[in-house]
Order: sequence, then structure tokens, then C-alpha cells
Amino acid sequence: MTTIALFGAGGKMGMRLSANLVGSRFAVRHIEVSAAGQERLRKEFGVATVAPDEALDGADAVILAVPDTLIGKVATQIAPRLKPGTMVVILDAAAPFAGHLPERDDLTYFVTHPCHPPIFNDETDPTAKKDYFGGIAAKQHIVSALMQGPEGDYALGEEIARTIWAPVMRSHRVTVEQLAMLEPGLSETVCATLLVVMREALDETVRRGVPYEAARDFLLGHMNVLASVIFDEREGVFSDACNKAIEFGKPVLMQPDWRRVFEPEEIAASIRRIT
Repeated sequence: MTTIALFGAGGKMGMRLSANLVGSRFAVRHIEVSAAGQERLRKEFGVATVAPDEALDGADAVILAVPDTLIGKVATQIAPRLKPGTMVVILDAAAPFAGHLPERDDLTYFVTHPCHPPIFNDETDPTAKKDYFGGIAAKQHIVSALMQGPEGDYALGEEIARTIWAPVMRSHRVTVEQLAMLEPGLSETVCATLLVVMREALDETVRRGVPYEAARDFLLGHMNVLASVIFDEREGVFSDACNKAIEFGKPVLMQPDWRRVFEPEEIAASIRRIT
């Protein structure tokens, strides 16, 4: 049986992972330093935490469910205790991309992150429909990267990823550099920023007299139909009026060189701010 040491098991992310690892084929050793997190693990799953040294003794894989700012510190602290061939699973590309992992050529570094449940889905169960993050009831896709280690280790890493992010549909293999381009580049720098601008635009229409519920319903409905065409969910074309509005609006809202956010140096700068 594969033994996993789960650091941060009682935290926000750790509890999500613990829920999916309980009952899996993996033997899990839970590590949690806070008393509140220890109590959550005991109350929710009936599991007791163990000391780091005990958890790492003979572990086949280690999952670091800790904040990005602590990944390098924790990884460096535990590295001397890891046997050769141990897989270290990191849940975000920021710290690995920034070079915060210790140099141990005999360790496997596997990075994985959820895509989160897609806007266009077939969920009908109320619990799944409200599972916006994923990993509870709603199906989602995932991305993973084998940063270093034998090619044969990818299968184990992907199995762990499919377990902690379950239920999973498509599993995409990427590089760490590509994962960093996806987040923070695509998902946060671009998507989150533009969504914040859209919310500010909604607030501006309300300030100018449109009732809030009318503005919100109008915006969310149009987001749905417009996105279905833009992201190839269905075939369709925009009206001439819509195309003209886009032609006018894009240069007003976007800098001509906005794509530079995907340049390696910009991604690196963004990750330095995060970590």
C-alpha cells in the first residue's frame, strides 16, 4: 500500500484532500500543527495527527497542502528526512516555478492543480451545482506536471491527483512552466482581473440608476450566451451591433500590449509577488 504524508491536513485545503483520501487505497498520515485543525480532523474524519518525523518515516509520497509562502520552508525542512524516490506533491506551480524546492535529484516533484468545475456542465444534483470549487461533488478537470523524477512516476502522481481532486473528468499533462502560465497568468492575472472589471461595470450601471437585480440578471445571462459562442460550446455568430461594440470596446478597455502578461519575466514577477 502506498503511504502518503499529508502536511496541513487540518487546513482549508487539507480538509478537502483528507475527505477524498479517507477510504482510498492510500494509507494517509495526517500532519497538522494547529489545535483547531487537529480538532477538525478528529471531528470530521475520526483521525489522529502524527508528528512530522513519524509521518515521513518510510512515506512513499508527501503532499504539501500549505500556503505558497511556506512551500519552500517546509520542503527544505523535510527533505533530509525523505528516502530516495519519495514523491513530493505540490498543489500549485508558484513555488516550484520560483525555484523554492530543495535540490534533491533523487526525489520526485509532482505538481497538480484543479481546473475547477466548468461553467458549462451537466450537473443536476443540488450539491454538485453548488460545488463551485470542486473536489466534493461536482466533476472537474485537472492539470499536472512531472517536474522531476522518473517518467514512470507520473502514473502514481496522476492517481494521487485524481484521488484528491475527485470526481475528475479529463486529466491534462503540462509542464511546470505551462502550469504557471495557466495560474497566475490566465486564471488570475487575466480572468480574475476582467471579472472584477465586469463587477465594477455592473456597479456603475447601478450607480447610474439601473436596479441591481436587473443589472445582475442581465449581465450573468449575457455572460452565459456570449461565452457559449466565444468558447466553442455551441456554434453561433454575434450580431453586427455586438461585433461593432467589441471593436470599439476592446481598445478602450485593454492596453495594446496586454499579452505581455504571459511573457516568462512577467509570470516570474507575478509569482515573486505571490510567494
